[in-house]
Amino acid sequence: MLSFDPKANTERENYKLLIGTIIPRPIAFVTSKAEDGTINGAPFSYFNIVSSKPPMISLAIQRKEGHMKDTARNILRQNEFVVHVVDEANVEAINLTAASLPPDESEIEKANLTLVSSKKISVPGIKEAKVRLECRLEHALELGGDGEISTDFIIGRVVHFSIDKDIYDEGKINQSKLLPVSRLAGSSYAKIGETFSLERPK
Repeated sequence: MLSFDPKANTERENYKLLIGTIIPRPIAFVTSKAEDGTINGAPFSYFNIVSSKPPMISLAIQRKEGHMKDTARNILRQNEFVVHVVDEANVEAINLTAASLPPDESEIEKANLTLVSSKKISVPGIKEAKVRLECRLEHALELGGDGEISTDFIIGRVVHFSIDKDIYDEGKINQSKLLPVSRLAGSSYAKIGETFSLERPK
């Protein structure tokens, strides 16, 4: 077994160990609204469920050289955002939104995605996603070490679910119809692939 002390590693070395071992990771495509009304869209794979009562999700948005990303800045200013599940049908278009653009340029337009109004918040979502989670900001934490903030940890409360009727089956989501895509390391992604079941012990 190899042994590594994260304090002796560079940030990049720790990053590679984390993204190569914590796999697969679900991908959130997040829309948010800038101060001038521009709709920003960006994918994040540091994303998960926090709670079901109330329904809450988390996003860890890494800063770039200490600078807050547009998505985090918009969420903290507007207190609203939409999370979409990335799937096989939209992953290529959403990948285009990962390009670095100025805050007043919309990644949505660059990727030819279609905005659709939300039900309970002012930030729109995209039509091309089978799942849209309208969220209001619940908590925001600044995380880091050695006196430097490196991450904005966002917890959002889901205030509305929009689910494509084709993937909804008696209160459950049909994963074989959702076809979610997950993030691996580097430029690698994964599909659901083979699944298996294990009963929880009593």
